[in-house]
Amino acid sequence: MIVLAVDCMGGDHGVSVTLPACRQFLDSTPDATLLLVGNSPDLDAFQHSRARIVSATEVVTMEDAIEVALRKKKDSSMRVAIQQVKDGAAQVAVSAGNTGALMAIARYLLKTMPGIDRPAIASQLPNMKGGVTTVLDLGANVDCSAEHLLQFAVMGSALVSVLHNDPEPTVGLLNIGEEAIKGSEVIKRAGELLRAAAKAGDLNFVGNVEGNDIFKGTADIVVCDGFVGNAVIKTIEGTATMIGSLLRREFTRNLFNRLAALLALPAMRGLKSRMDHRRYNGAPLLGLRGLVFKSHGSADVMAFGCALKYAYDAARNQLLERVQMRVAHAAPLLAPDAQAAAAMQVAPSASGVVD
Repeated sequence: MIVLAVDCMGGDHGVSVTLPACRQFLDSTPDATLLLVGNSPDLDAFQHSRARIVSATEVVTMEDAIEVALRKKKDSSMRVAIQQVKDGAAQVAVSAGNTGALMAIARYLLKTMPGIDRPAIASQLPNMKGGVTTVLDLGANVDCSAEHLLQFAVMGSALVSVLHNDPEPTVGLLNIGEEAIKGSEVIKRAGELLRAAAKAGDLNFVGNVEGNDIFKGTADIVVCDGFVGNAVIKTIEGTATMIGSLLRREFTRNLFNRLAALLALPAMRGLKSRMDHRRYNGAPLLGLRGLVFKSHGSADVMAFGCALKYAYDAARNQLLERVQMRVAHAAPLLAPDAQAAAAMQVAPSASGVVD
């Protein structure tokens, strides 16, 4: 039985989205149990044989500063949900709440794995090959070193190998060109580390990739810092919305366009389903000593349900253990001072301090 702790109060919509999604998930997933965390009359009225209410008297809002969420709201639904993972009561926590607060609380309670300095947020995007491209980091770390990018690549490889049954997923480094001489000093150094990791058998690195390669499916995993990753994902979301709006406007412009739209309807429905960002909702916070998944704050019932399913699959397929194994194998390269770490044969200690 896989146990998920759900922050039912987080996100833009709270229980009006999380509870219907939880019920649908339970009805379709017979080997899952939910710990529903929060404090609401709707929550108290929720009845299911595989659901249990865990009380939490506070809520982290989308506007709360990280300091408020971490230091002052110690009985928030977000924190209590993550505490269930720390205590071993649940294998994974899911929240649609404030991203910065979620990362800070998760890092404070669970700590990072040995060999990992900073957790990363990973998400999947549809590509032209009919599969998905996993991109990380998507905003957890704005300023990254070359070693951090290598850590993201190792963790992303573990994620894809678990969820897509691919033992050697390909890794690309997001850059302004394919040539190794291009990019900032950090990117060029990251390329060197990734090539060394590939030589050591820790990664299947295919080299630098550009932004359009995300949709081409050139690499299974694309690594970048959080500033670039967040800009990429927001641009993609905005572009998808704009294309949908333009198509609706064009197809209603005149009778001929309406007829064309009618003929194209089956293909358009397929494309809409394939490109629907709700299907790809749910992003793991990789590098922690426990599983935490972030849902989009504006997620509807379908999207939050997808995040629950994604988190369930990760726990069922032992994502945490697989990430730990990959990180341990690559420990000498992951350390900021690789030669010293290799000589000492120890990984750097994890810090619970929030940047």
